[in-house]
Amino acid sequence: MRRAIPTLVLSAVLVAATVATAGEIPPRPEQLKFPPLTFQVPDASAMRFELGNGIPVYARPDRQLPLVTVTVLFRGGSYLEPEGKEGLASLAGEVWRTGGAGDRTAQQLDEDLDFLAADLSTSIGDVSGSVRLNVLSKDLDEAMGILMDVLMRPRFQEDRFTKAKDDLIQEMKRRNDDTADIERREWSRLVYGDGFWANRLATKASVDAITVDDAQGLVARLMHAGNVVVAVSGDFERDAIKAMLERTLGTLPKGGDTVPPPPADVQQAEPGVYVVNKPDVNQGRVSAGQLGVKLGDPDEFALRVGNDILGGGGFTSWITLRVRSDEGLAYHAASYFTFPVAYPGYFRAVFQSKSRTCPGALGITMELIEKIRSEKVSDDELKTSKASFVDTFPRRFESAERTAAIFARDELMGIPHSYWTEYRKKVEAVTPDAIQAAMKRHLDPSKMVILVVGNIDEIMKGHPDYRWKLTDFGPIHRVPLRDPLTLEPLEE
Repeated sequence: MRRAIPTLVLSAVLVAATVATAGEIPPRPEQLKFPPLTFQVPDASAMRFELGNGIPVYARPDRQLPLVTVTVLFRGGSYLEPEGKEGLASLAGEVWRTGGAGDRTAQQLDEDLDFLAADLSTSIGDVSGSVRLNVLSKDLDEAMGILMDVLMRPRFQEDRFTKAKDDLIQEMKRRNDDTADIERREWSRLVYGDGFWANRLATKASVDAITVDDAQGLVARLMHAGNVVVAVSGDFERDAIKAMLERTLGTLPKGGDTVPPPPADVQQAEPGVYVVNKPDVNQGRVSAGQLGVKLGDPDEFALRVGNDILGGGGFTSWITLRVRSDEGLAYHAASYFTFPVAYPGYFRAVFQSKSRTCPGALGITMELIEKIRSEKVSDDELKTSKASFVDTFPRRFESAERTAAIFARDELMGIPHSYWTEYRKKVEAVTPDAIQAAMKRHLDPSKMVILVVGNIDEIMKGHPDYRWKLTDFGPIHRVPLRDPLTLEPLEE
C-alpha cells in the first residue's frame, strides 16, 4: 500500500500538468506560436581532409547506430559512351556490383556481403556515379577490403553480364507501352536537340555490341584518385576512420586521364506543337517549356521562388489551383525549373488530362505563364513561398550521411560550399520585381516547345467548355512513334 501512494501523487501531478497545458492551447491552429527556427549549415571545412593520394574526404560522425556508410563519388557517366555502345554506362553500373570482384565470383561476392549484412551498390549515371557501402562498424575493415576489390578489380562475370544485357533489351521493348516514357524521351529531344549526348539512347544493336572489356575499360577510366571524392558517416572516431581510409582508398592510383566535362552543345527545336499519336489511351500528356539556365545563374533564386508560386508549390501554386482544383482538368498539374551544373536546364509545365480537355488545360497554363511575366506576385504569395524554402531547408542536412554526401558532391561538381550558407539569404532577398524581371527574361510562350502525347485525333477536337484548340498554340508537327529496339521512326 505504501508503494501505491507515490504513484497516485505522480498521476495527480501529470493530470494537473495536462490541464494546465491544455488551457494554453489556442482555439485555432493559425494562432499557435512557435519559437523562431534557428539552423546553422554544418561547417564543411571541419569535415574535410585529404588522403595521401589527394582524395578529398568529408567525414561526419553519428553514433546513434553502430553503422558506417562510405560513398565513393566520381565524375563521368553516359556522355562518355562510345558511339555504337550506347547503354554501356547503365549496364556497367549494374554488373559492376553483381558480377563479382577480385578473387570472388559473383555468387561468392553476394554471399560474403550477405554474411556481413552489408549493403553495397554501384551506379553510373548521366554525368556522375557512386559506389556506396553500408555496414556494421565492427565489420568495416573486412567490408572495405571487399569494396576495394569492387573498385579496382571488378570481374563483370560473363553470365551476369549476359543476363543484364538481356534484361535491358526486354526493358527496351516496353518503351512505347507507357505515354510517360514516350513523353520523357521526346521532351529531351525537343528541348536539347537530337545531337545532344543525353539523347543518344541505347538500341538493341548498341547493347549487343557492348563487351565485358568495354565495361572494364569504363570503370578503369573512372577509378583513380584525381576523379573521386569520398563521403563517410556513422559510428567512428575521426582519426581512426582517416587511418582506415588511408590504408584502403588511399591506395587508389594517382594517375589516369582527366575525365572531360559533359558537352554543353544544346539546340532547342523550333517553337510549335509537337504531337505523338498513341490512339489507345484516353488521356493526353502535355509538356510546355523552353531552355533555361545553369546552377548559379544570377536569376536562379528569383526563378526558384517565382516557379514555386507559378506551379512548383503544390496545392498553393497557380497552375495546380486553376487546372486541378478549380477546373478539375488534371490530377497532377505543375511546373518546374531544372538547374544542372554542366549545361543549361529548362523550364517545363506539365499535366495529364482527358483527351478533349487537353487544349483547355494548356490554354489556362499558358495564360498563367504569361501572367507571372506581366504581373507582380502578391506579398502574401511571396511570403508563403519564401517560408516554404526557408523552413524546409534544414531537411537537406537531416542526417550525417546526407550532410557528408552533399558536401562531397559539391566538391565533385565544382559547387562552392557557400551555395548553402547563402541559400536562405538569397531566397529572402527575392522581391516581386525580381521575379517578374527574371520571368520576362527566361519565359516566353512564343518561343516554347509544346509536346502532346495521346490520341491526337480526339485531342485536336477540343472541348466545348473551353475556347482553345491545339492549333492556337503554334504550328502542328507530327512526331512518329519510334521502334522500341532501333528508335527508328515507325509508320502510323
